[in-house]
Amino acid sequence: MQCREGCGACCIAPAITKPFYGMPQGKPAGTRCVHLNSALGCDLFNDPRRPAVCGAFQAEPAFCGNNRDEALLILADLEAASTPTRLSLEDLQ
Repeated sequence: MQCREGCGACCIAPAITKPFYGMPQGKPAGTRCVHLNSALGCDLFNDPRRPAVCGAFQAEPAFCGNNRDEALLILADLEAASTPTRLSLEDLQ
């Protein structure tokens, strides 16, 4: 599957926990990457400053669904399901 033009869901839904060019604190889940342009494309595509995690992402129906709205929902659900829960001291007692 090729990336869908005008989508950008993979540049919004997931968190990027490591600092990268333009986002020294990383990128929280659900936040637009600063490199996502107005056409919803990546301004760092083919740039060595692009995070490795972005370069490793492979568009496929299981992640991207049938349209941008589905992609945002699927990726947000995957992000939530893969985010470790933080335990409080009460949880440990």
